[in-house]
Formats: sequence, structure tokens, C-alpha cells
Amino acid sequence: MGYLMNMAQLQKTIGLWSATTIVIGSVIGSSIFMKPATMAGQLGSPYLLIVVWIVAGTVSLSGAMAYAELGTMFPETGGQYIYLRKAYGDFIAFLYGWGSIAVINTAAIAAIAFVCAEYAGNFIHLPRFNEVTEQSIIFHIPMIGDILPLQNFGVKTLAIAIIIFLTTANYVSVRSGNAIQFIATLLKAFALIILIFGILFSGKGSADNFFTNSNSFHLSGWSLFAAFMAATTGAFAAYDGWNNLNMVAGEIKDPKRNITKSLLFGLFSCIIIYVLVSLAYMYVLPIDEMAKSPLVASDATAKVMGTAGGTFIAILIVVSTFGATSVNLLANARVVFAMSEAKSFFQFAGKVHPRFRTPGNSVLILGIWSSLFVLSGSFDILADMFVFMSWVFYGLVVGGVFILRKRLPQAERPYKVNGYPIVPAVFILFTGFYLGTTIFNDISNYANGKAPFINSVFGILLTAIGIPLYFYFRKNDKTNG
Repeated sequence: MGYLMNMAQLQKTIGLWSATTIVIGSVIGSSIFMKPATMAGQLGSPYLLIVVWIVAGTVSLSGAMAYAELGTMFPETGGQYIYLRKAYGDFIAFLYGWGSIAVINTAAIAAIAFVCAEYAGNFIHLPRFNEVTEQSIIFHIPMIGDILPLQNFGVKTLAIAIIIFLTTANYVSVRSGNAIQFIATLLKAFALIILIFGILFSGKGSADNFFTNSNSFHLSGWSLFAAFMAATTGAFAAYDGWNNLNMVAGEIKDPKRNITKSLLFGLFSCIIIYVLVSLAYMYVLPIDEMAKSPLVASDATAKVMGTAGGTFIAILIVVSTFGATSVNLLANARVVFAMSEAKSFFQFAGKVHPRFRTPGNSVLILGIWSSLFVLSGSFDILADMFVFMSWVFYGLVVGGVFILRKRLPQAERPYKVNGYPIVPAVFILFTGFYLGTTIFNDISNYANGKAPFINSVFGILLTAIGIPLYFYFRKNDKTNG
């Protein structure tokens, strides 16, 4: 009973359009400003690049449809932690929650805030220690690498300040945290529209670029398939984040209607935006030039706006990453909250603030841990390891649709996946293929001396570190019960 009462104390303040901006704000971060160049180099074909965005978006959409069914069945704060618990029990759900608290979500927040601060350095002076001072403090972690807390100290300080500001906003009010991401997403969308139409209607490019392959394009058969899948994996990473909406399901108004609509509206909007932005890049950059561009967005806008293009893109990235940091804090603090409510984490993390009616302690935990990751500078290394585990849990959540259809056939399902069982099966097959190819590539890199360890296996081991904690919390719950 206490669990249900506490959940009810989190107020429903998020409407349809705010929920839609959570999806868009979570998905569109900094990837669209750099990722297309890597994909262009892998494919060497402009029209294949567009196909990749559509395929990856469609697969993401199939996953979102599965999440919509589960979200309307269980409109509770905590999202996929709740679904994993319903489908597989406490143990699997805990492993997901532990991984997301320890590294997955916190490393992502730290990385996005760091990018935001780094680009903000184009407009404000961020002091930096000399190289000797930066190297004066080094912590070596075996099999991980060196941590230099004084490196890029100005950027790190601003990144931590951004996290502290957003943590405070989300601590004192769900509305204020949601308002920040809502406004940031609108500004981001407006700026992207200017970028798209400003380039496409500039008259300074060529439509022939949409159909002209690279001079070195010679892919066919298996090599074409391998390149296509490599680019699709990159595109899928750019679509990552749509599941954040389900984390705040318990705070969405009319969740049985708005979860489905906002997931589908939001993700479909992202597909359109990614395709149009890529077309804009291609219009002014032939595929070979695009592939060699370290920051393709700046190079493309420079063709139209000159030196002002770089400034425009820097502003756009700052706005985009600021909004993404905000929405990740807003959504992922709910995993901490849900774990505590389920007696699988420290009890203070599940307290609703008596005045602000927010999951304040869980917000603080996420904000503080993310700030420590910024200071360490290790977030990129650790996040790479845990990407693999994120995909494991995505596949398990969608697999939960099949389990719960069989286990709870009579349960109310305000929304059912269109095209069941094919649509969720496609997502699971893609996930399985991704996991398999990732393990294969990790083993190859390790065998060839390109990596000090097998990333995917190491990610599994780091997740397994949380197993003793699971039994501790389970024993503690029984003792108190």
C-alpha cells in the first residue's frame, strides 16, 4: 500500500506536447551534427545513407510501439525497470537498474553535459591548466585507462555547473525541469528548421549530390551488407533515447492515450528531421567531401553562411545538448526512484519531497554521480562498455511483450502493437544481430591488439558486480519485513 501511495504523490504534470518534446529532446543530441560523416564514409553512397536513416528509424519505431503497449499497461514511474520486473522478476530488473545508475545513464548525462560545455567554450573563456599541472594528478584503473581530473578543468567545471543547475531545477519542481527541456527542444527544432531550409534553398549546392556515389564506391554482396549494418548501428545510436519517456509514465496526464501518441509523434518527427538534415548536408557537400568532414554540420553551413556558419552550429549544439542533459536527468532519475520503491535500492532514494512533490533524492543521486563522472573524464570509456548492455535490456523489454501477452492475456491493453508479432520480432532480431556482431567485432579487436579487453564481455562483468548488492537489498527487505 505504501508503494502505491508514494507513487500517487508524484503529480501528473506532463501533457501530450511536453511528452512529445521529451522524446524529441532525448533523441536529438549531438550525433546528427557529426555522425552522418562517419556513415557517409562507411557507405560511400548518398541515397543509401538516407535508406539507413529510414531503416534505423523504422526499427526504433517498432521498439517504441512495444514500449507504448507496455507503457499503457503499466503507466508507472520507472519505465523499463517496471516492465522488466513484470516480465522477468526482480533480479533482471535490478541488473538493469544497477547498470543504469552505476554507469549507463550517469555516463550519458556526463558525456552530453561535457559536449555542451565544450561548445559553450566558443563564446566564453574556459580556463585550462598547463600540461604539467594537468598531468600532476593521474589515477590509473587497470583495464580502463588513466583518469586525469585536472584535464580540461574549465570545461569540466562548466559541465558540472550545468548538471547542478538542471539537478536543482528538477529537484524543486517537475514543472520547471520539464519546462527547461520543453523550451530547449523547441529552440533546437526551430534552429534545425533554419539549418535545413537555409541550406536547401540557398542555391549554393547541387541536387546531383543526392544521387552521385563516391568515386571509390565498389560495395556489393557481403561487403555492402556489412557496411550497411555498420552505418545502421551508428544511426540507431543517434535515435537512442526514445525510451526515456516511459521513465516518467507515472507523471503523464492521461497516460493511456498520451504515451502512445507522444512516442509515435516524437520518433516519427526525429526520422523526418534526420533525413532532411542529411539531405541538407549532401546538397552542399558531395559524399566524398562529407565523409572527410570532422564536423559535417559546420562545414555544410560554412558553404552557405561563411564563418558565421560555425558560430550558428556551435549555438545549436549548445542548445541541443543542454536540452538533452535536462531530459536525461528528468527521465532517468525515475529509475532510481522506482528501484527504491521496489525495495531494491536505498530507501531514502524513493522519498517524495514533502514540499516540492518531486523524487528529489533520486534526482540528487543521479546529478551527483554524473558530476563525478565529468570530473573523472572517464564517462566515454565506461559508456562505450555499457552500450552493449543497454541493447541487451532493450531486447529483453520488447521480448517482455510476448511474455506478458501469454502470461496476462486478459490484462487491459489500451494500445496494442500494430503488426504483432512481426513488429516486435523485427526489433528483437535486429537487436540479436547487433549484439552478435558487437561481440564478434570486440573479440576481433582484442585478438588483433586493438583493444585491451573485450568490451561487451567486460560490460557484462561490470553489470554482474551489482549482483551482491541485489542479495543485500533482498536480505535487508526480508529483515525489515
